[in-house]
Amino acid sequence: MSMHWDRFRASTVRLGGNGSASLRGTSFGDGGLRHTSSQTVRLGRVQPQHPSHRTIFCNDREANQPVRFKGNSVSTTKYNIFTFLPKGLFEQFRRVANLYFLMISILSTTPISPVHPITNVVPLSLVLLVSLVKEAFEDWKRLQNDMSINNTPVDVLQDQKWETVPWKKLQVGDIVKVKHDAFFPADLLFLASTNPDGVCYIETSNLDGETNLKIRKALERTWDYLLPEKASELKGEIQCEQPNNSLYTFTGNLIIDKQTIPLSPNQLLLRGCSLRNTEYIVGAIIFTGHETKVMMNSMNVPSKRSTLERKLDKLILALFGGLFFMCLVGAIGSGIFINRKYFYLGLSGHVEDQFNPSNRFVVTILTMFTLITLYSTIIPISLYVSIEMIKFIQCAQFINKDLHMYHAESNTPALARTSNLNEELGQVEYIFSDKTGTLTRNLMEFFKCSIGGEMYGTGITEIERGIAQRNGMKIDETTSATAVQEKGFNFDDPRLMRGAWRNEHDPEICKEFFRCLAVCHTVLPEGDASSDKITYQAASPDEAALVTAAKNFGFFFYRRTPTSIMVREANIEKMGSVQDVTYEILNVLEFNSTRKRQSVVCRYPNGRLVLYCKGADTVIYERLVDGNNDIKKLTREHLEQFGSSGLRTLCLAYRELTTEIYEKWNEKFIQAKSSLRDREKKLDEVAELIEKDLILIGCTAIEDKLQDGVPLCIETLSRAGIKLWVLTGDKMETAINIAYACNLINNAMKQFIVSSETDPIREAEDRGDPVEIARVIKDSVKQYLERYLEEAQQFLRSPYGTKLALVIDGKCLMYALDPALRVSLLKLSLNCSSVVCCRVSPLQKAQVTSLVKKGARKITLSIGDGANDVSMIQAAHVGVGISGLEGMQAVMASDFAIAQFRFLTDLLLVHGRWSYLRLCKVITYFFYKNLTFTLTQFWFTFQTGFSGQRYYDDWFQSLYNVIFTALPVIIVGLFDKDVSASISKRYPELYKAGIRNTFFTWKVVAIWAFFSIYQSLIIYYFTVAASPNGHNSSGKVFGLWDVSTMSFTCIVVTVNLRLLMACNSITRWHHVSVWGSILAWFLFIFIYSGIMTPRDRQENEYFVIYVLMSTFYFYLSLWLIPVVALLGDFLYQGVQRFMFPYDYEIVQEIHRDDPEESRRQLLEVGHHLSPDEARSYAIARLPRETSKHTGFAFDSPGFESFFASQAGVFAPHKPWDVIRRASIKSKHRTAKS
Repeated sequence: MSMHWDRFRASTVRLGGNGSASLRGTSFGDGGLRHTSSQTVRLGRVQPQHPSHRTIFCNDREANQPVRFKGNSVSTTKYNIFTFLPKGLFEQFRRVANLYFLMISILSTTPISPVHPITNVVPLSLVLLVSLVKEAFEDWKRLQNDMSINNTPVDVLQDQKWETVPWKKLQVGDIVKVKHDAFFPADLLFLASTNPDGVCYIETSNLDGETNLKIRKALERTWDYLLPEKASELKGEIQCEQPNNSLYTFTGNLIIDKQTIPLSPNQLLLRGCSLRNTEYIVGAIIFTGHETKVMMNSMNVPSKRSTLERKLDKLILALFGGLFFMCLVGAIGSGIFINRKYFYLGLSGHVEDQFNPSNRFVVTILTMFTLITLYSTIIPISLYVSIEMIKFIQCAQFINKDLHMYHAESNTPALARTSNLNEELGQVEYIFSDKTGTLTRNLMEFFKCSIGGEMYGTGITEIERGIAQRNGMKIDETTSATAVQEKGFNFDDPRLMRGAWRNEHDPEICKEFFRCLAVCHTVLPEGDASSDKITYQAASPDEAALVTAAKNFGFFFYRRTPTSIMVREANIEKMGSVQDVTYEILNVLEFNSTRKRQSVVCRYPNGRLVLYCKGADTVIYERLVDGNNDIKKLTREHLEQFGSSGLRTLCLAYRELTTEIYEKWNEKFIQAKSSLRDREKKLDEVAELIEKDLILIGCTAIEDKLQDGVPLCIETLSRAGIKLWVLTGDKMETAINIAYACNLINNAMKQFIVSSETDPIREAEDRGDPVEIARVIKDSVKQYLERYLEEAQQFLRSPYGTKLALVIDGKCLMYALDPALRVSLLKLSLNCSSVVCCRVSPLQKAQVTSLVKKGARKITLSIGDGANDVSMIQAAHVGVGISGLEGMQAVMASDFAIAQFRFLTDLLLVHGRWSYLRLCKVITYFFYKNLTFTLTQFWFTFQTGFSGQRYYDDWFQSLYNVIFTALPVIIVGLFDKDVSASISKRYPELYKAGIRNTFFTWKVVAIWAFFSIYQSLIIYYFTVAASPNGHNSSGKVFGLWDVSTMSFTCIVVTVNLRLLMACNSITRWHHVSVWGSILAWFLFIFIYSGIMTPRDRQENEYFVIYVLMSTFYFYLSLWLIPVVALLGDFLYQGVQRFMFPYDYEIVQEIHRDDPEESRRQLLEVGHHLSPDEARSYAIARLPRETSKHTGFAFDSPGFESFFASQAGVFAPHKPWDVIRRASIKSKHRTAKS
């Protein structure tokens, strides 16, 4: 072991001494090492690692063992075997009602309790058990996902051969072999590849959503370590930064044979990426498990509680207040009432403290506790478990099995990964969306172009199609015989295709245009040199689309070497001719966000020197030679047309060079490229010297294909009152184009643009002082925000109602999120209809989401598809992951997963809105039925001298919530619908009720409470007042248990029938549950009253129901009391619907008489199904299916309250819906044979 410590010390010396020159400026400089030497020993233990860096020994586990690097196993679960019970119980007792019932259960075990302990202990235990089982089931699914990933096999080098082990057994320093299409198991240092020149291609869709391939290149010194025999000889050291969450930076050194080689992000292969177009690579593990960059960008799974549930806690607290008031009244009444003058109470001798008139204060206190246990039913203990059950079934049966959210192409259904947030989906006001892979398919297609002032391309973009539809215009979209459509190319114009460009008025400029496309790029070709089999690997899909366009125009780029590009040109000399031309690539001036252009200096076979340049119109036009004003003007007009159609544009230009000019410039270029300081800045300055006096060729227009239905979905969500923010890592121009393409921004909007691409900021960046740069940007952002906020307020005050849009880039956003400017940013953003944030990091996405969530206190939803969206997804109230082709990182961190962005329409407007309405109804109904039951006990207290005498039998109280009223409310929570799914999407404005929280306000609660008090008074006093007139068969008047049984019977009937009145749609399941619950009560009381068990208090109820049912009093009360009790609700509902209707009630009336039409439109509203989806839906609806009840919460024809079924069965309207139809008695309509 001492040998290994010597190696640690040696590496430290090399780092601080000989290696210091190569590491100057890194995070582990000399100063830090002096600090290390002064603290090499602490408490007798050697500290070999400095906090700012780590030293890794390649292929040497023993040397790495003392450092105890973290393992490669990852966990995304909320609990483990030790924390499940304490953390799970903590989650449950965060709910005020559960904590209350725990105290009540403890109190019920004391002598002062009038009820048996089992009355409270058993229901609480059942509630906790069901909730914990649900939590365990959901966390088990997360554990299964983790186990699947941790047990993925990979080859690791052991004893000079590759051994297959699971990912979780990998350690830092191991040498691994990753094969084609496999994911990297950890963050690797790229050593060797089967490809020539030590390159490999990786797909980073899991990190940034980009599906285009990236190129990584190994150090030339490590190319030989490909075979296991050779790789086992590697005994180098890696000195690198400590684990951090920066995806795009990496600093370190590789030390082999005393040679120090600097490392860059180009040699880093990140976990979550996958290997493409490479047989296999060999790499050394640097970071493992939760220390990998992708895992450090994610946060712990938060315990999310819905807003409705938090508001429910306030209602529970209000009930506590009501309970305390009732108990206080009873306790004070008891203290006043207790008196020895009531000789029949037997208080003259020794009595227990609770009834001792000598100490009225003690009587008051003890009665207070007695009444707390007696009135404990005012808090509905079964509410939470019922809600849990409803939410779970909603997710498992309705969301997960909805065919309208099933994506046939990828065979991906919707997935609810948690059931805690169903109703939150019905209250979302702000959606934060990633762009690439979420709104778009990241599929670029060459669509139109302008050459020499002439526009080409006859296709219609989605934006043009949408504008035409809104204006009622019909577009003819016929295609010509020359139209070609392939990946990256969707162009139709017979004037250019198949060599027809030779017949244009200026074929030479067409030729320059096509050659610029074929030569000016950094694309790598793969496969056979035939146009059908070749594939292009590009740094961006735009470049691949341009090269594909050149191929289809007859300029086929098929091979590349470090110094040349080979193009197969067709129809140059004459129609049908083909020739291979080799262009010598002399210099490549690469694209970056500052330059916004890319140039190539090439030499033709005949010696001609040409500079080809392509870039943004703003930078190209600044560098054009004087003259050619007509072409400039026409091209500018074409650019504006393309931009308004949502297309991504680039300008193309060229410059003829002489040998003398080029050689002078090339000397400066070589000097700048060899510079060790400010290399990028010097290269940009040199490029400016040659990228001037350009001749404009034309421009290209590329369509970034949106996912199907995205513009319509965004428009629908906007009508629903939902605001969409796009948070993307793309540059500003791209993000704005996409915002136009999906109707997020239009020309009618006033746009506020906050950009760091301004002259003062550029000048500050050129000077290079970080403090000055920060000051200039912050001052600039402050000025922007103040000016725009003032303008926004003026626009909002104007009568024109202009909509506002804000566009801000990541650099400015970083300073705008500063506490001093955060409020201004929030105020401006909330006044805008649309917000687009460009060039933002994953952390900034989460910060923006949290800003609106906490600052504006609005319900937020984040949706994304890559690992860079995980923080944003977890920061929002609701996180939605896009599943399918882009990896599973976002899905694993999300609450809900869907395959396409357009499915948000169904998820929010249908399932979310229904869940919100149902749960509001469930909660308020629970509140009503328990308050009604408890108030009858309260009224009884006034007639018992406030003694705490129970009005009902213990088993009545125990089973009231569990049996006699449990099932109907669950059925309502599952199947109640105000309008059908198709109508919900046809009228998205109905969703605004959830945003305003219309159905769960204190006003709504007060109305339910008023009728609860009214009904409890009617039930109690009617039964008590009528009881003296009732006699049993022996002539005796009714006693306490006769009257209480009668009251309980009336309560069960009344509250169950009241639920039917609250339903918007009544299915057979409603009838089964309601009448079944009433029947269950009678079955129970028949059995319970018919047996005698002397060991409990059941003898009070012996034979009671049989005596009651032998009297006319029972039948009169059973009919009269519920009718009178429900009369007030009936009148209120009629007046409210007739005079002050809700939006959904108006829609119900609109579609009252056209049920067949609404049913036919079910598949057509909102979005169009593909033929496969429509066929799947039709098959699922056939009668031979075992169950038709899938999709929209039993959205089958037989369960519509307002719409007829396809079979001709019509569910009747409820007569109490509208006063003017109160007397109408609808009848079932049977199908005509």
